[in-house]
Amino acid sequence: MSTRRSFIQHSTVAVAGLRLTQSCYAEQVLKQAPHAKQVIMLYMSGGMSHIDGLDPKPDNPEVQGDTKVIPTNVDGIQVGEHFKSLSKVMDKCAIIRSMSTTQGAHLQGSYYQHTSYFLKGTIRHPSISAWVSRMAGTQNETLPTSVVINETSQGLASSSGYMEAKFSALPLGDAEMGLANLRVPERIGQKRQDARMNIMEKMNQTFAENYNLRHVRAYGDAYGDALKLMKSEDSKVFDISLESDVVREAYGKNELGSGCLLARRLVERGVRFVEVMYGGWDHHNNIQTVYPEKCGTLDQALAALISDLSTRGLLQDTLVVLATEFGRTPKINQNEGRDHYPKVYSSLLAGGGIQGGQVYGASDEHGAAVAKDKVEPVDLNATIGYALGIPLDEVVMSPEGRPFQFAHKGKPLTTLFG
Repeated sequence: MSTRRSFIQHSTVAVAGLRLTQSCYAEQVLKQAPHAKQVIMLYMSGGMSHIDGLDPKPDNPEVQGDTKVIPTNVDGIQVGEHFKSLSKVMDKCAIIRSMSTTQGAHLQGSYYQHTSYFLKGTIRHPSISAWVSRMAGTQNETLPTSVVINETSQGLASSSGYMEAKFSALPLGDAEMGLANLRVPERIGQKRQDARMNIMEKMNQTFAENYNLRHVRAYGDAYGDALKLMKSEDSKVFDISLESDVVREAYGKNELGSGCLLARRLVERGVRFVEVMYGGWDHHNNIQTVYPEKCGTLDQALAALISDLSTRGLLQDTLVVLATEFGRTPKINQNEGRDHYPKVYSSLLAGGGIQGGQVYGASDEHGAAVAKDKVEPVDLNATIGYALGIPLDEVVMSPEGRPFQFAHKGKPLTTLFG
């Protein structure tokens, strides 16, 4: 019994109704033809430097520091030297060099990027994963609609906020471990497990009828969806050990590489939205010392993901998003690091109908301000919604009767799509 309880509470309770039946509701909300069927977001928590990465300043050595600049396979586009693998697939990518936010603290910046709303003590807004679950619908009746890999203790990325719990993403702490407790213990057996569930259902029937509330229904749905997943062949999707050593080495056998590989497996089986979180980008000290390894891990995993999706014919239907909460200062501080810098930073998009080999927007010569085509976090989120065919003007009411939208009136970057 304790094993079953642990499974429900710690592994797949978030599966509870994560799926929204792909029927008339999904058909009603998709008012424009979608460019993508699913999304993989790679979120670099901590604030990734734009100057040492996607927006280098080779003509300004004082700003650029020790990070050298290399060309890509697209004429005129350069990146930092630690992105050698990414430089070879730049023809499949679009860099946004004019991201800007007003949120210069980690929690507030991450909250804004994930929800499109500012952090307030009076309300908990749904994450973008919950919005996608609610408005895009499921592609696989067995698997959750959204999954967050390497989820932090804050639970921000998987939260359904004021929406029903069934729209929460399934949080996974470790891609290597997959989804725990997916098999009925041999000492119990499937027959005995089914008998237990039948008894529990009968015991709960009167309570469920008398208290037909959404949080009560969500708890009951959790059992049903968890058991359905346990019995399904789709449960194997969470086991990356089934991949060959060649594939695993290509992504990198580390937190981010394993997360990206699992993300590919999930979208391949129809999971609509997958976020892979990767922290440790808050480099106030010795950035030139720690950046080569940090960027190298991202470079390998991201390039492998894009290439693998392309080889498998999945890239056109899968939007890959690289995001962070803000950038780092153009000026290197006295500790040989870069501090928080929300005024301008960079993101990257690939696949999902995006026309590769382009740069959107620009920062000034110092990498200190937006010089052209400012893009805010709400605009990046609106672009994700636009790619999926979600109606950005549709209003969703909170339980308190307050109106909200997918990307809070953000403007999608429609010119990025081919």
